[in-house]
Amino acid sequence: MDCFEAQRRDLADLAARSRARRLAVRTGRDFASNDYLALAGDPALAAAVRAAIDAGVPIGSGGSRLLRGNHAAHERLEAAAARFFGAESALYFSTGYAANAALLSTLPQRGDLIVHDALVHASAHEGIRLGRAEARAAAHNDPDAFEDVIAAWRAASGTGRVWIAVESLYSMDGDRAPLDALAAIADRHDAVLIVDEAHATGVFGPEGRGLAAGLAGRENLITLHTCGKALGCEGALLCGPAVVRDFLVNRGRAFIFSTAPSPLMAAAVEAALGLITAPGRRERLHALIAQAEALLAPAGVQATGSQIVPLVLGEDARTMAVAAALQDRGFDVRGIRPPTVPVGTSRLRISLTLNVTEGDVAALADALGSLA
Repeated sequence: MDCFEAQRRDLADLAARSRARRLAVRTGRDFASNDYLALAGDPALAAAVRAAIDAGVPIGSGGSRLLRGNHAAHERLEAAAARFFGAESALYFSTGYAANAALLSTLPQRGDLIVHDALVHASAHEGIRLGRAEARAAAHNDPDAFEDVIAAWRAASGTGRVWIAVESLYSMDGDRAPLDALAAIADRHDAVLIVDEAHATGVFGPEGRGLAAGLAGRENLITLHTCGKALGCEGALLCGPAVVRDFLVNRGRAFIFSTAPSPLMAAAVEAALGLITAPGRRERLHALIAQAEALLAPAGVQATGSQIVPLVLGEDARTMAVAAALQDRGFDVRGIRPPTVPVGTSRLRISLTLNVTEGDVAALADALGSLA
């Protein structure tokens, strides 16, 4: 008897369609990570971590936040994050996935409606699946589509709260959400706007506060800021009204029943918030983005105005073959296939970080010209 026959069949099917995944140790020039400001290995962040260790901040938390796992380092980070992002409160999670899952499975109630962008993160879909509210997708970055979904739901006797869930900068396309228009829709419909700033935090907005920084302080706004991308650390911060924090502490199962994140990592994230405000990093990254747009254009790469630069090749096998060829030439570029992206849009996701130089980008452009 093969106890895992179904799993073996599924894996074989994925392999036959060039969709099987495998883990690969990092190698070559970094065009794959989300370490946009190159903080993950920066000596200044390492020094901050050493200082926290010397001050007695422990590596492990020892339990959930509601037991003995709540450390002063968590509290200091959350207070600093609330100030930095202009929110009444903040709550620290171990990952962005956990934060999104907890938020969308806990706050919207039975009888409510979640209207989400069609391309919103998988973690948002997981939270929706675990929750009790009805959910409908709206066409990507189309404010009118969000308005139409809400109007149709109200016309069909929907009476609960509306929750609008979007990303500010989309992780696979590198384009921005029309946040001002969505905020206006939220105001008109007495809705709550949830903005996942995962790929904007540290890169966009004043001092890296994100693309939703201009909306900060609104009673109907919740933002999510992941700490494992431009901040170079780990975890995620949910920022918004104090009632959101209190409700998640009392009702958010993903928060209540999880071991607290490392207090040492909380101290590291607090230090990273200070490091991103210093002048220079964001300016260098934006200069690199502008240079890359010019260098990569002859290879057919469309400019996005962001550090996320997709090259859509369409077919799964071709995408993975080009990615492998680039990796053989010393460029860490990864192929992205369904279900992460829609069928027929498999792509190379080129990520621009301060771990590479303009010369590295020029060399990548030359390689793409001969392969893609």
